Amino acid sequence: MASYLSANTGPDLTKGVSLQDFGDQPLLRGHVKDEPVILVRVGDEIMAVGASCTHYGAPLEEGLVAGETIRCPWHHACFSLRDGEALGAPAFDSLPCWQVECDGGRIIVRNKITPEPLSSPPAVTPDPPANIVIIGGGAAGFSCAEMLRRRGYQGQTTQLSDDADAPCDRPNLSKDYLAGNAPEEWIPLKPGSFYTKNHIDLHLRTKVTSIDTVARTVLTSDGQVFPFDRLLLATGAEPVRPPIPGAGQNHVFTLRTLADSRAIIQQAKHAKSAVVLGSGFIGLEAAAALRARGLDVHVISLDQEPLEKILGTKLGVFIRNLHQQHGVQFHMGTSITRIDASKVVLNNGNELAAGLVILGVGVRPRVSLAEAAGITVDNGILVNEYLETSVPGIFAAGDAARWHDPGSGQKQRIEHWVLAERHGQVAAENMLGARTAFCDVPFFWSAHYDISIRYVGHARSWDKLEIEGDLDMHDCLIRYQKEGRTIAVAAIGRDKQALEYRALMAQQPC
Repeated sequence: MASYLSANTGPDLTKGVSLQDFGDQPLLRGHVKDEPVILVRVGDEIMAVGASCTHYGAPLEEGLVAGETIRCPWHHACFSLRDGEALGAPAFDSLPCWQVECDGGRIIVRNKITPEPLSSPPAVTPDPPANIVIIGGGAAGFSCAEMLRRRGYQGQTTQLSDDADAPCDRPNLSKDYLAGNAPEEWIPLKPGSFYTKNHIDLHLRTKVTSIDTVARTVLTSDGQVFPFDRLLLATGAEPVRPPIPGAGQNHVFTLRTLADSRAIIQQAKHAKSAVVLGSGFIGLEAAAALRARGLDVHVISLDQEPLEKILGTKLGVFIRNLHQQHGVQFHMGTSITRIDASKVVLNNGNELAAGLVILGVGVRPRVSLAEAAGITVDNGILVNEYLETSVPGIFAAGDAARWHDPGSGQKQRIEHWVLAERHGQVAAENMLGARTAFCDVPFFWSAHYDISIRYVGHARSWDKLEIEGDLDMHDCLIRYQKEGRTIAVAAIGRDKQALEYRALMAQQPC
């Protein structure tokens, strides 16, 4: 996706700028011909890289410079300023780099370059694994396979997915894609040619039935046997389907896969009203998307306010009011007792017309494969600081993994897209002998009409909630504090401040 700013914003860098043009900022946006470029001061050195994040095209001059990296203001991708490498998901493509010249006090940029890597990638172990198998076609599985090849691994890489589609941009399935604002070609994380070019053996519609930790093999339902020296369990999570009479009908959906989103879109073409069970992020984003398609939308939830348990009552009330202003109708403190062909019946006796029903009451980790194989599970697949399970050589990442969170000092299982991708990246390097402890700070974003919430950290509970700024003006930072320490923040209209807090939290020891 292209940046929303004009490519020619700022000065023509081929004509040069001076240090005074930076003002008190470490970076300056300009352009070279029709390409947007930012100059960044790092000590006495000036570097030039592309000005648009390669994930969604965010303007990087609004991001954060930290050491020799720059971090995206929207979704917190991290890039090397030295060689442009996409060091941290959700971006996977590098930034272009330019040569910087100094001529009589003028800083001039003309030529794009292919820089040498800043440092050698983590060394592949002297005895590299011959076969690496990845179970799962989501964020963690894809990012692991991509990083294995990026780090020079040349052995057999096999990815087994029971999904019908190649790894895709799952957050978009309940946002712009569902709303009809994003074409399907935006949704795959990489085109099919990527897997062929990088010799990643991707098997779709493939169900793994068992793992033999002694023979080091994976068995699939069609009888195929895949040997492994290293194995990643990126099995993810599956939507909860509450035992509601009528929930098995064709107009009732969960939302997890691209196929789910496609099916909801098709049903929405013929439905006039929709009922969403659940007031979490997926349910509310789906409600906003269906309103964009012109449906009457009702949200049903046992909670008193949407997202109250995650964001607090004040922000929950704000979000409910925001959705109500866009026509969503809420039925809080209620549940569905029956789903009929064209209506739902609530536990208070009320009936709502429903040509489309979405069940968005959460997910559960997929741990049955690991458990049957004798791998330790406890509300997820338990891993150590290197994301390795109780069985040496077998790793876990993503929604199914329960890992040590430095911020809380506890084992956590957190269902965040960016976290899953970064799990996969670290697991890949550790499969190759890097022994890197996972210390990343959790982060997610959620879009509601023209409002985006950036959330950094993780707070299951808090002693104190502070709001800096004006929530009603969509310009605020919410701090969640426990025992006098900020353990999470939510930002609206303060993207850079969220980045700064994440950088601070990342300084905590693992």
